[in-house]
Amino acid sequence: MNKSDKIKQKLARMLVSAPKLSLALALILCAFLCAFVPKLAIDASTQTLLLENDKDLELWRDITKRYKIPNTLVIAYTPNSDLLSESSISTLAALSKDLAQIKGVKSVFSMLDAPLLLSSGLKFSDLLGTIPTLKDSNASKEAIKAEFLSSPFYKNSLVSSDFKTTALLLTLEPNPGYNEFIASITALENTLKNAQNNATAKTLLKEQRAAFKAYRDELRVAEHEQITQIRQVIAKYNQNSQSRIPHQASSSQLFLGGINMIADDMIAFVRSDLVTYGLATLLLCSLCLFVYYLQLRYVFLAIFICLVCVGVASGLFGLLGFEITVISSNYIALQLIITLSVVIHLINSYREFFRKKSSFSQKAIVYLALKERMSPCFFAIFTTIIGFISLVFSDIRPIISLGLMMSASITLSLIFSFWLFGSIMSLLSKKSVNTVFERYFSLTTLCAKIALNLRARKVVFAISALGLCVGLWGISKLSVENSFIGYFKENTDIYKGMELIDNKLGGTVPLDIIISFKKDKKEPRNSSLDDEFADEFASSDAAQYWFNERRMSVLKSVNEYLKNKEFIGSVNSLADLLEVGKELNEGRELDALALALIYSSLSGERRELILTPFVSIENDELHFSVRTLDSDPRLKRAEFLRTLQNELNELVGENAQVKISGAMKLYTNMLDSLFSSQINSLGFVLLAFFATFWLIFASLRLAIIAICINILPLICVLGAMGLAGLSLDIMSITIGSISLGIGVDSAIHYIYRYKRELAHFKDSKKAIIASHASIGYALYYTSFAVFIGFGVMISSNFWPTIYFGALTDLVMFFMLASSLILLPSLLLSQSAYPANEQNKAKTTNAV
Repeated sequence: MNKSDKIKQKLARMLVSAPKLSLALALILCAFLCAFVPKLAIDASTQTLLLENDKDLELWRDITKRYKIPNTLVIAYTPNSDLLSESSISTLAALSKDLAQIKGVKSVFSMLDAPLLLSSGLKFSDLLGTIPTLKDSNASKEAIKAEFLSSPFYKNSLVSSDFKTTALLLTLEPNPGYNEFIASITALENTLKNAQNNATAKTLLKEQRAAFKAYRDELRVAEHEQITQIRQVIAKYNQNSQSRIPHQASSSQLFLGGINMIADDMIAFVRSDLVTYGLATLLLCSLCLFVYYLQLRYVFLAIFICLVCVGVASGLFGLLGFEITVISSNYIALQLIITLSVVIHLINSYREFFRKKSSFSQKAIVYLALKERMSPCFFAIFTTIIGFISLVFSDIRPIISLGLMMSASITLSLIFSFWLFGSIMSLLSKKSVNTVFERYFSLTTLCAKIALNLRARKVVFAISALGLCVGLWGISKLSVENSFIGYFKENTDIYKGMELIDNKLGGTVPLDIIISFKKDKKEPRNSSLDDEFADEFASSDAAQYWFNERRMSVLKSVNEYLKNKEFIGSVNSLADLLEVGKELNEGRELDALALALIYSSLSGERRELILTPFVSIENDELHFSVRTLDSDPRLKRAEFLRTLQNELNELVGENAQVKISGAMKLYTNMLDSLFSSQINSLGFVLLAFFATFWLIFASLRLAIIAICINILPLICVLGAMGLAGLSLDIMSITIGSISLGIGVDSAIHYIYRYKRELAHFKDSKKAIIASHASIGYALYYTSFAVFIGFGVMISSNFWPTIYFGALTDLVMFFMLASSLILLPSLLLSQSAYPANEQNKAKTTNAV
């Protein structure tokens, strides 16, 4: 007896010798950890979908701070009458008033507040005075409508091109503390990179992270309350509109959009998914367990163990300060699936020993089942951990978190499954097992017949080779391409709001373009200044020489290019002021003096609206605020950004530098990084699996076979995605590591049992028959539990979760077929113990 067998015997004997004490200790530990479950927090902010070390993230934060880009929400308002009608204007006024009273809303900007420059007959010199708005303008409705539809400040931004929808911009109170925390934490992390033994920095970093978490949690509570109140106001006006016009489909509609709304809804989705996945998985698996065994003791036992394992893991995560994200919200369903598979293997092993050793005592049978399943279950969980731990190669925090959480949770599942199964089953009395399902369900027998038939095996190999070729071809067509709007179902408020804003109000996903000018020492002073403003301008010398012909030429050319660029909706820049100023200045271009005068003389509020967001004289920069049409199915984001960068570089020439940032850029960087990191991690996973198989089976041939039968299903499914035009996203890109981690369990259990049967029969075909008649049912049961667990994800409101569940189900289906058909076929073709001709007839009759 080797050392590992002695360890297994001791552990199994320990669990069954004192079951009451063992069970009590397990429940005490469970109760202790479950007390920390309420501390488990949810973080579904957009920050969790960004690369931690992305240089563009630093640029984006710098741009946001420098140009004072506010945190805003957008309400799209489509009245049932003309936008300029009295009812629409009165509704808009009342709505703005109600929204402005909500705590945390700094200001509300609507059509009513928009300065009317063109329709009011103003001249250029009037720009520095009082400018009328819709509330006090004497202009005709036709003139006002024409200005809204033609002004670069408002068209396709504040109002839609059909003049049926307008936007209300809610500027939220700034939270400077958030950015200060980020800056402080980043500085401390950089300090530790340079000096890892800096104890003071480590202590400060820990304190800052704890303080930041507390501050952020308070902020999110306030933001949730704010979003709730805004939605209540919107609901009131939508309801009032429908009650006034009950028989008209064109009643007023209001939809909310914005980063804060998306984050708030995502948290709601995560909470809903946690409950839905858990309950649906438990209910469906309970039904299946009853169908398999027709005995309630096994159903209650399996569900109880699953609940304890999830509770223990959740409590541990709460204790350690882990946070659930959009991606790691799947951990409950995943843990339930894996825990259930371990319990099913234990139950099947117990039932098998019960039939063979019916005269043994209950504790003896439980002991045999624990001892027999200990090695294969350990290695199955070990390989699953390898699959999940590979996710830490990513630079995206939620992906890393999912890898760490799942590695810890399934380790706990392995420990508590054996611990609780051994304790509880030892306390239960012996009861005859029901084998109706095994006797009448012939799937495993059919799979064995296919593998044993030489002609059928050739067909299996041919189909596998074809699947490999087609899969590799399809993989070459895979892309990492996603739209934000495409993540959500059409019946969600997120989708409706984003679609309306995208199509009617200039796009949804922001993009920031910075033109940094290079210093030109030979640049002449501008001497063509109008003496009319000389005295007023004397104090604005810096601005005077900044607004020169070279910079204005770049401004106009870049603005013109962006407005004509496909997939770009709204473009806001300093060029808007030039265009309006030209009309007010009787068709004459604004010269440097006029622009400098405007820059220095505008009031703070108007400067922040017209100039501050688009020009930084101190940094010698122009800022273009762009929104892209995210819903356009033809948009290829990575290609679009590359083309945009190259064409802008060519346009500005050597006199300036182009920098592109914003949500689209950051998200594209994240997906590109995730794609490359997952390719690398898959290589690590395969090498680790190969080494593990070689160690477990002590056979290079079996290790190669085990790797091949698990890679093939994954290649086929990824290839099908490529041929179907489905893009990889933040969740489906992890299918490789996760499905391999879970799928190899079947190969390990089958080959482990096959080797045992082969050593007994000395005949590969008899070993195949015996393996299918025993472990084959366990593989089917556990695989079906996996199907159910991933299948419930289809109920999510988040399309990446839906695709992830459906595609992983497909992979697991192919892996089950591979384990029950392709694996035995390969084992027979390369068997170390070929059957003789006499055994052929015997085995055929046995099947």
